[in-house]
Amino acid sequence: MNDYDSRLNSLGTFLAGLVLGSLIGAAMAMLMAPSSGPETRRQIREKSLELRSQAEHQVEEARKRAEEVQERSRVVLEEQKARLNQAIEDAKRGATQAKDELSQVEEPPAA
Repeated sequence: MNDYDSRLNSLGTFLAGLVLGSLIGAAMAMLMAPSSGPETRRQIREKSLELRSQAEHQVEEARKRAEEVQERSRVVLEEQKARLNQAIEDAKRGATQAKDELSQVEEPPAA
């Protein structure tokens, strides 16, 4: 697993814990509140729908950020590949030039 996958996995775990903790905290707060049973259940239902909506929004934002990071990584990788290919070509040209120069030095001048 590469560093990108590890960070994405950590983000997903964090978001899941955040959502679960928020739901449990909201439910506990509603259960401890001095309200009637039907009122408490209505509040829990409303709060859980609100938290679900927020969680869906956060997951969508995290997905968008992950896609952006993936695209930036792809661009950087392509740039690095181009640089490497250019360096290889430059090295080949340099080696060919050095070989040509060496062969010219070794050959006696024509009389």
